Amino acid sequence: MTVATILSEKGRHVVTSPPSLTMREVAQELMRHGIGALVIVDGAGAVIGLISERDLVSAIATFGAEALEAPVERHMQSNPVTALENDTVDSTMQTMTLERRRHLPVLREGLLSGLVSIGDVVKYRIRVIEEEHRSMREYIAQA
Repeated sequence: MTVATILSEKGRHVVTSPPSLTMREVAQELMRHGIGALVIVDGAGAVIGLISERDLVSAIATFGAEALEAPVERHMQSNPVTALENDTVDSTMQTMTLERRRHLPVLREGLLSGLVSIGDVVKYRIRVIEEEHRSMREYIAQA
């Protein structure tokens, strides 16, 4: 299965922001939407960065409260690791694990088409395993 399958189930809406947003505004947006990361886009809508709760905490721990007034572009993950819609769920999970990323913007033809979190990937994998388990039990019961 592919990342597009996850997006078709969870939806493709992504909360984005410009690089001029302050870190305080980032924190407010994360809380307002109940999300763990914002995708940072330029004026043309191209993905140029990603800022997560972890990045926010790291900035405050390193620079103190002054970090909250800095623009997000100072603390964001520039050129973030991304996934493509046709990437397999397994390869995406491996990328997230190896790169230690909890969120991956998803691209289609170079444009943002969604965002997957490690929670989305794990939820999908658990569902697949449960379906396989159920099918196996049904097969054994019929034998």
